[in-house]
Amino acid sequence: MIDRRVFVLGVAGIAGFGLWRWLDGPEVEAAASFEVQRPDTEWRKRLTKAQYDVLRKHGTETPGTSPLNHEKRAGTFACAGCDLPLFSSAAKYDSGTGWPSFYQPLPDAVGTSADYSLLMKRTEVHCRRCGGHLGHVFDDGPKPTGLRYCMNGVAMTFLPSV
Repeated sequence: MIDRRVFVLGVAGIAGFGLWRWLDGPEVEAAASFEVQRPDTEWRKRLTKAQYDVLRKHGTETPGTSPLNHEKRAGTFACAGCDLPLFSSAAKYDSGTGWPSFYQPLPDAVGTSADYSLLMKRTEVHCRRCGGHLGHVFDDGPKPTGLRYCMNGVAMTFLPSV
């Protein structure tokens, strides 16, 4: 039988681990596995603090703060870290979550990995070329894919069609 002290210490340990993962975030996968490789000092120079926190430290922007939520023009959403085209505006929709959402990425644009940072399994989405964290994908999206790519707007730039 578990006594109260062991139970409290166990819960505190799990909560502490979750808090550490949330505050510090995991490092991006080993740079050797991505085409675009830069030292951390260069990433910090190239990206704004918000972009660095999301793309390199797996952070999350505050919902409803990205200007890309309201972007309605035809064009392409690209990685803010390496300019790789990620999503077509044709696949964008308003999910009501406060983050730019898409039902499918462009071919060969993103990769995924398991994310346990909130003590549950989610599917992280990252740029296939530089490994930058973009957001997460969920299975509650619209047809035709049924997927919701819930992306951090700060992790992307918008390139309007000409």
